[in-house]
Amino acid sequence: MKPHHAMSPLSRFLTPSYLPAVIAALVVVVAGVLADNQNRIVSEARLRSEVADALNPIRSSLESSVNGNIQLVRGLIATIETEPDMQQQRFGELARSVFGAGSQLRNIAAAPGLVVAMVYPLTGNEKAIGLDYRTNDKQRSSVMRAVASGEMVLAGPVDLVQGGRGLIGRFPVTTGPEGGRRFWGVVSAVIDVDRLYRDSGLSSPALDIAIAGRDGTGRGGPHFFGDPAIFENAPVEMSVSLPGGSWRMAAIPKGGWPTTPQNAWQVRFLIAFGGLMIVAPMIVAGRLMAERQANFRALRQSKDQLQELSHRLRIALDTSKIGIWELDVDSGTLLWDSRMKELYGIGSSMREVYEDWRNTLHPDDLARAEAEFAGTLATGGAYNTEFRIRLPDGEVRHIRAIGSTYAGTNGNRKIVGVNWDVTADVKTRATLSEAKRLAEAHSAELEAARHRMEFNALHDPLTGLPNRRFLDQILFDRSRRADAKAKISIFHIDLDRFKQINDTMGHAAGDEILKHAASLLRDNARQDDFVARIGGDEFVIIRASGGCDEDAALASRVIEAMSVPVRYEDQECRIGVSIGIAAQTDAADDLSQVLVNADIALYEAKRRGRNRHETFTGALKTAVLQTKQTADEILRGLEQNEFVAYFQPQFCPSSLDIIGVEALARWDHPTKGLLGPHAFLKTAEDINVVAAIDQKILEQALFQIYRWEANGIYVPKVSVNLSYPRLRDEGLIARLEELSIPEGRLSFELLESISFDENDVTVMSNIRRIKELGIDIEIDDFGTGYASILSLLKLTPRRLKIDRQLVLPILSSPAERRLVASIIDIGTSLGIEVIAEGVETLEHARILKEMECHGLQGYAFARPMNANDLATFVFERRWRAA
Repeated sequence: MKPHHAMSPLSRFLTPSYLPAVIAALVVVVAGVLADNQNRIVSEARLRSEVADALNPIRSSLESSVNGNIQLVRGLIATIETEPDMQQQRFGELARSVFGAGSQLRNIAAAPGLVVAMVYPLTGNEKAIGLDYRTNDKQRSSVMRAVASGEMVLAGPVDLVQGGRGLIGRFPVTTGPEGGRRFWGVVSAVIDVDRLYRDSGLSSPALDIAIAGRDGTGRGGPHFFGDPAIFENAPVEMSVSLPGGSWRMAAIPKGGWPTTPQNAWQVRFLIAFGGLMIVAPMIVAGRLMAERQANFRALRQSKDQLQELSHRLRIALDTSKIGIWELDVDSGTLLWDSRMKELYGIGSSMREVYEDWRNTLHPDDLARAEAEFAGTLATGGAYNTEFRIRLPDGEVRHIRAIGSTYAGTNGNRKIVGVNWDVTADVKTRATLSEAKRLAEAHSAELEAARHRMEFNALHDPLTGLPNRRFLDQILFDRSRRADAKAKISIFHIDLDRFKQINDTMGHAAGDEILKHAASLLRDNARQDDFVARIGGDEFVIIRASGGCDEDAALASRVIEAMSVPVRYEDQECRIGVSIGIAAQTDAADDLSQVLVNADIALYEAKRRGRNRHETFTGALKTAVLQTKQTADEILRGLEQNEFVAYFQPQFCPSSLDIIGVEALARWDHPTKGLLGPHAFLKTAEDINVVAAIDQKILEQALFQIYRWEANGIYVPKVSVNLSYPRLRDEGLIARLEELSIPEGRLSFELLESISFDENDVTVMSNIRRIKELGIDIEIDDFGTGYASILSLLKLTPRRLKIDRQLVLPILSSPAERRLVASIIDIGTSLGIEVIAEGVETLEHARILKEMECHGLQGYAFARPMNANDLATFVFERRWRAA
């Protein structure tokens, strides 16, 4: 025999039994390294995203602050271009308003002819007066660059002589009419960089930030803010766009990037734990396999171990408490071991016959157990069953029985088997079965809840109709159906007067109206029509298109049904409905666009008076698009200062002296030329910008009053229109107080159509405060609105302006002449001056003079003109020459 050598630990683990475990361990190690690396990459990406989210608002604030300061200076330059002879006092007044707008401006200097003549603030900057940029070596380069390019040049950041650092913007200024503009000079503005940094949030508590870049002069590039080492530390970078140049912003977290993710050890622990759960069972399985093979080798090596194994089996049976029995079928002798007797609770009194077993069976299992046992004896097959027994003390046990038949040495048929107590297993199965039943019931409840949640997510809880989300899903599903051949019509429905009911009678009444409307829509729609409430008082019907006539018939039925009053708490609620209809012209048309078209048609139905339906057409779309284009151009025009004031003089009938001018809004459109109010007023009212236009005209009128006086031209009074929305603005007086208004020289014209309700506290308060500011009140278009003698007495206006529709016919209509004369008499008796508009001929002027009218305004003397033309007109007294 070869000597036996013990295996080393390494050799033991390299056997085939442990090879899967070794391979699994290697795979786990590689996967763990990859997972740890991926966790680090994900953590770095998330941290960089957080830094970018924090840096983006700082960059936006920096850009908006610089550009906002530049726009403020451009506003001042626009005034200089219209007033090239401006002096220090006027310049200081205008610059003060710029500095008060929350800017970071430090000072502004104006250099007509490239020699500084005006500066703000003057205190501390007196030495700058007289500085000639053409001879100043330090500033000549950037100034001449701005002059040569004709564009603003932004330089900096640079160190300032007064201390600190700043950005310097050089703005070339030209004056004169278009086509003949001439160079006026340069305006220089200094932005305080330290304040700009502070206001933009660069001192972030969470970030380390550095900035580098080039300015508008072409200089720069190296870092000028923060630690330059930040650019070398893999920062998050963003570009800051500036006029004529850009900056690079770089940011890292405070203290730099962390070298290890915060969750690194948790992830590594999970990797190690998961690897252990994979490798450990494989090691155990390998060990068991090795032991099994060793046992097989041991069995083959020695048959003597059979006795030992038999003994071990007996020990195992005793330990497992399994009872062994044998029945001689032919003799009826039953042999039980001690464990069987213990299981059945039978002592030495056992007769060891078949009836001993039969008598212990539970009555409910007796017939089945005997039938199964008899069947085994008849077939000679395996015996495998489970039954209950009743012990002498009444305890019930569940027994598991397994056996098989064989022929004994004496030729008798025998059956041998084992029994063991499975009562605990039966109870466990019963518990598990009940738990399974409860789990299935709970799962059914969850499924029902899921269906309820899906229904609630797609339906309106008040009316039960599908909601906007369901509508979007329907449109999406229909658009994806390749087999869709039927054309679709969409009805966009909006309740009229619903807001009044909701506001006056409460939300409960509004809810009842909505449920009533939903019910009517369902009743009038077809069964396969899709009816939805998409929000507020808006509904949608989607149906297979039956043509224009059928769509119109449905809309008419709905309008008629909605017109029937609804009773709520003994009150009648009357509502109407406006409907927009749009249909596919082709089955492949985009349904989302059809819904938009229905919305356009609904807008048209509301515009035409509500309680009606309109069908979308190409012409309607064109009109809506034109209106939208006009609205967009109006908003752009406000931003570009395209709305300008034109002035029409007013004359004394006796002396023909100018007694005032009316400031009228005109739109200096870049492509359409000069446009009157008829071209933009209606659209401006729709988008609520009439007040903004009024404000611009007022500011220009005030500017021209001072400008005319500076040029030796005296205009006694300027009248400016004041719209009703602006009159109701609670902030109107505060904005007026910010303006420099000469007392007694400004008048606000209010349309007579405005209802002067004493209960409107804001309107009456604003009128009173306007008068306290020294501004007169005039009633415009008198004779066409609602003003009464009583309202005139309460309002006490300074003037009445007779509408031109009443003035024009006085040449041929005695009745109109008497009416105008009566208005003049009423105004005179109340101490109110009367101005006649629409004085088109000298004959009109003669008749109005005989009526003792106080003022005349019309084409007979002058048309509306811009501020420069008016100055020339007054200076040359052209109306007298005519």
